[in-house]
Amino acid sequence: MYIMKCSSDGVFTKGELVPYGPIELNPAAAVLNYGQGLLEGLRAHRKEDGSVVVFRPKENALRMRIGADRLCMPAPSVEQFLSAVKQTILANKRWVPPTGKGSLYIRPLLIGSGAMLGVAPAPEYTFVVYVCPVGHYFKDGLSPISLLTEEEYHRAAPGGTGDIKTIGNYASVVSAQRRAKEKGHSDVLYLDPVHKKFVEEVSSCNILMVKDNVISTPLLTGTILPGITRRSIIEIAQNLGIQVEERLIAIDEFLDADEVFCTGTAVVLSPVGSIVYHGRRVEYGGGKVGAVSQQLYSALTAIQKGLVEDSMGWSVQLN
Repeated sequence: MYIMKCSSDGVFTKGELVPYGPIELNPAAAVLNYGQGLLEGLRAHRKEDGSVVVFRPKENALRMRIGADRLCMPAPSVEQFLSAVKQTILANKRWVPPTGKGSLYIRPLLIGSGAMLGVAPAPEYTFVVYVCPVGHYFKDGLSPISLLTEEEYHRAAPGGTGDIKTIGNYASVVSAQRRAKEKGHSDVLYLDPVHKKFVEEVSSCNILMVKDNVISTPLLTGTILPGITRRSIIEIAQNLGIQVEERLIAIDEFLDADEVFCTGTAVVLSPVGSIVYHGRRVEYGGGKVGAVSQQLYSALTAIQKGLVEDSMGWSVQLN
């Protein structure tokens, strides 16, 4: 894994690769007491010729810098972030699964590691990158998933931190997610906290719908994470001549959609087979993957896996 530290002057020193293992933290570390921490997630794939490509790492670096500014944290430069990611992948190259058998998930972390008993920015920060080989996020792979609409809790609020990848955003969804899974669902669909009718996102991924061959996805209003996979799917769809709208979408519109699917680094693109809202279950596609969802999934993964020429310039090949 890769570790790089930064003192209160905001300058990160040269990092280093070290054996994967525990990180020592002071009990008063800001990340432990006040949640001053950010995470990112990206994937690397092995091409058929054995080389390794990583998908849009610069976008993760830029998003971490935006989140760090919101949490009063210094962040690695884009160049430092990219160098750390590349070094960590190459040091773990043998763990990149064979083509078509999965990918190497990369997890960059930025945490307030310095001791601070009062509520204030930490005096020291640590940037860590580690990796893990993974398969499909949901156990059934590309099979349609089931979502339960959450009617009691909300993922984020206006003016909060819903649009950055702060670590606290994820702990708050675990309870609702567990209850949904106990009822046989794959995940939770969240509505906006003000009107309680506009769709926002799933626990850890964005959501999109298709109606009359038009793709619609919730507008980024500050409570929704600007997903890199979401943006990639929008750009791919537009290049294919598919109309895409970003707007406020009521839950009733999603229930009347032709197709619904989720996007994210971990889930890639997962078709939604059903949504339950107020006890009413609406199904899509009869348990099959919709035509638009399949088209976009195939186009995205072909680029990510290096199976086609990357005309978008998204993939970075590691040497």
